[in-house]
Amino acid sequence: MISVLVADDQALIRSAITDLITHSGDLTVAGEAADGHQAVSLAREHRPDVVLMDIRMPGMDGIAATRAICSDPELATVRVLILTTFEEDEYIVAALRAGASGFIGKGAERDEIAAAIRAVDRGDALLSPTATRSLIDRYVHTSRPHTSEPPPELHDLTERESEVLALVGTGRSNNEIADLLVISPHTAKTHVNRIMTKLHAHDRAQLVIAAYENGLVQPRER
Repeated sequence: MISVLVADDQALIRSAITDLITHSGDLTVAGEAADGHQAVSLAREHRPDVVLMDIRMPGMDGIAATRAICSDPELATVRVLILTTFEEDEYIVAALRAGASGFIGKGAERDEIAAAIRAVDRGDALLSPTATRSLIDRYVHTSRPHTSEPPPELHDLTERESEVLALVGTGRSNNEIADLLVISPHTAKTHVNRIMTKLHAHDRAQLVIAAYENGLVQPRER
């Protein structure tokens, strides 16, 4: 069973999601939180597999709660899935940067939300590479200052790791990276894991952002 902590300040949404989880067969509710502080506290108490996190909540918001959970070594196995209305690109990118594994819209169908939870639990960080890239594309295009000097963290990457990071940034899976670079899927996965360690990334989603912000993937022109 996959345990899920539901964090949303709207009781109606919490009720709908917990009902979905209860009737999914392989999912179980670990708890409900009405704000970020409760989410962090319950995550530490119950150690759920996945936290379904709203962004806008009173007190500690979902971004701060995500950061607290994902930066806690004792919660290293806990994954955060952002539940969003897609209205605020900046907030969603900030949540991904804080360590969230991906995001899904509040208007998604019940089966889609359940599938997203399962995907995050499996470690499939980017639930929708196309949507994630489009989101970051829009945000980074208008927010990232132009610089010709690569940031210090890139200096630790090998040439091959930089190639892999660029491909991750375009939404490529490990198997696709392996095919493109003519290496084994295991080797591709090893490269991705090493890059995550070097860049202190909690999940694959942060590698997509890093690829954009470090200029390895260029936002599309409008």
